[in-house]
Amino acid sequence: MTTSAQTPVKAARGANFILARRILAVVGVQNMSLILALVLLVIFIGVQNSNFFYASNIATIGTTIAIVGVLAVVQTVVMLLGGLDISVGSQAGLTSVVSAMVFMSTGSALAGIAAALVLGLCLGLLNGIVIIYGRVNAVIATLATFAAFRGAANLISDGRAQGYTGMNHLFVFLARGDIVGVPVLIWILLVVALLVQLMLHFTDIGRNIYAVGGNAIAARLAGIPLNRYIVGCYMLVGLVAALAGILLTARTGSGQPTSGSQGLELQSITAAALGGVALQGGRGTIVGTILAVILLGVLENGLIILNVNSFWQDIAQGALLVVAVVIQQRRAGTKGVGLP
Repeated sequence: MTTSAQTPVKAARGANFILARRILAVVGVQNMSLILALVLLVIFIGVQNSNFFYASNIATIGTTIAIVGVLAVVQTVVMLLGGLDISVGSQAGLTSVVSAMVFMSTGSALAGIAAALVLGLCLGLLNGIVIIYGRVNAVIATLATFAAFRGAANLISDGRAQGYTGMNHLFVFLARGDIVGVPVLIWILLVVALLVQLMLHFTDIGRNIYAVGGNAIAARLAGIPLNRYIVGCYMLVGLVAALAGILLTARTGSGQPTSGSQGLELQSITAAALGGVALQGGRGTIVGTILAVILLGVLENGLIILNVNSFWQDIAQGALLVVAVVIQQRRAGTKGVGLP
């Protein structure tokens, strides 16, 4: 028999349960899992080494993840569309070299930045044209341009770092400046993420990107110009990859054909997949991607602080990518190859 004293307790428990379900529905299971993993990782590293919680170290993590973060954001867009861009690291390296070389020849940082951004748009356009009009699978197309862009960067730079931007006020501001105490690199990541988030969730363009990734045939029948969206998304990737190249130039003080950009493609894909972006397209969020970028940044920083061999970073990234894909396949109910 239920007493009057038990009734308020049960009501409170029911209200808490409903509140928890609402929070979970808003945040999402994937994002909540990432937040939980991030909290546990932070606690573990902090217990092992209290230096992790220093403000300078937190700022270091933020500035370190900025470049891969902006690439992961646009990688999310192209993956939502059902594609993939393996060439983002090479694009960043090539535009980094061009930005430094143009700066050295003109003496203008703005000219170097503008040249890199225009080149980035052209590189993205080339990827889109190869995929659409060459009828080449996005993975194969961007794998080919990955090699081509890297080769071009090494060719024009003779395989060496180009120029010196360490004395230019604009490049120094991008690399080490701050606004209200927050590093400029972090602000750039936040602005790019916010703009893309607004585009995806509050414009017809974003809704159409989800529609194309969810069912390309239905989207075509609905009148969505698939070719324009595919080319446009790859041009967006090229533009932001150029921004990443500019930031790389600013951080290193010179144009880098490979150093600093090598591996960015794997990191951006890993972050997007770990953040819940479906490899088949049509599902995923920028918030999830940013959480995954932070998680990867904390993991990398933690391994450094704990004096773990740096080669374990690559192993950890590969393992996380496999885990993310396995979880996606399980959720989608996809059968494994050769399994009944």
